[in-house]
Amino acid sequence: MAVDLIYKYFPNLTQEQKEQFAKLQDLYQDWNQKINVVSRKDIDELYLRHVLHSLAIAKVQQFNPGSTVLDVGTGGGFPGIPLAILFPETHFTLVDAIGKKIKVVEEVVAGLGITNVTAKNMRVEDLKEQFDFIVSRAVAAMPTFVHWVKGKIKKTSEHDRRNGILYLKGGDLSEELKDYKTIEITDLPSFYEEEFFDTKKVVYLPMKFKG
Repeated sequence: MAVDLIYKYFPNLTQEQKEQFAKLQDLYQDWNQKINVVSRKDIDELYLRHVLHSLAIAKVQQFNPGSTVLDVGTGGGFPGIPLAILFPETHFTLVDAIGKKIKVVEEVVAGLGITNVTAKNMRVEDLKEQFDFIVSRAVAAMPTFVHWVKGKIKKTSEHDRRNGILYLKGGDLSEELKDYKTIEITDLPSFYEEEFFDTKKVVYLPMKFKG
């Protein structure tokens, strides 16, 4: 089964988490026929290209119970929904400016029966809350993204790693990230062996605060 790919890298899932991950394929296939949020090719490799890719963030950062995470430009719910399954005691807010994508997120969340996700159809700039971490999958170049989420990160850190951005990106990032001195880049092949991840990375940018 395709979902076995998730169990391979995350062997300590509860039975409920296993069942929730197993449901994702049917939920997305069903909703994708009504509202196309995942490409036809990708829906056949949902667990590799979307679910496991999203969970790469968890290989870099574990989220504490009670913490809050914002997923910007979530599309059909990535990386937010897989992370919400993995961290049921962390609250995830998934934001996208396109209403039909948020509709899919809401329906998938309802189908899974998870209660730690809030979906919002809005621009992130209009969001008033603050979060421990902000996650996303390459919705913009890092300088643009940093501008979008300015003021959205809590100043007090509850984790060993300082609050900040965890960004899934691919390819050569040297030019895009050259101005960020505190950035940490983790190559996905350091923990995933599939060829799909060869050029993919998790970029962590701790937010600076003026005290």
